[in-house]
Amino acid sequence: MKARKILVSLAALALVAAISIGGTIAYLTSNDEVVNTFTVGNVAIKLDEADVNTSGDLLYKQADGTLGTTKTNEIADRVKANDYHLLPGHTYTKDPTVTVLAGSETSYIKMTVTFSKANELDAIFDPGATMTSIFNGYDAENWTYKGNTKDAAANTRTYEFWYKETVSTTKDSATVLDALFDSITVPGTITKEQLATIQGMTITVNAYAIQADGFNTPEAAWKEFK
Repeated sequence: MKARKILVSLAALALVAAISIGGTIAYLTSNDEVVNTFTVGNVAIKLDEADVNTSGDLLYKQADGTLGTTKTNEIADRVKANDYHLLPGHTYTKDPTVTVLAGSETSYIKMTVTFSKANELDAIFDPGATMTSIFNGYDAENWTYKGNTKDAAANTRTYEFWYKETVSTTKDSATVLDALFDSITVPGTITKEQLATIQGMTITVNAYAIQADGFNTPEAAWKEFK
């Protein structure tokens, strides 16, 4: 009987040993991970126009390093502002152009053109007249005129234009849009006395961009523009 108990005990030890040995078996395993890196998006634009003299004539880089109206192979650098001497019936080069800078996200673009001395202009033309009639080469194929609003307190009237398509760039390449218009003409019907009333008038052009992602329409995008 004693020997039998010993055998049972040995059998139990053998089972424990077998279980212990089985616990050391190496299972086939594998692991992997995904690392998400987020970079910040960007929208950046530039607005400029051709450099001209007060008569609205294009300026070129001359051989002596100065700027002049004599045509050369190198046009003057584009600028942020010009001054004009107004004369009835005269045409002045003015080509406000938006560049969406390289690396920008796909965007909606709009431009505004603000005339000061709105009351004085209303007295010369029909009140609220569309001053876009003085724009030459207005690019209606790519820009949509969205109407104008008058700010009575500031005595200004602002005209708004939306680019018809979203605009994309690449990492290394900017996108230059077609100029909104290429020149302005002072109507020949304006008298000397009327011109005197708009002495010091300014035409201010602004450009705006907002990301297209997240918006189904430009209307939705510009509604959220701050």
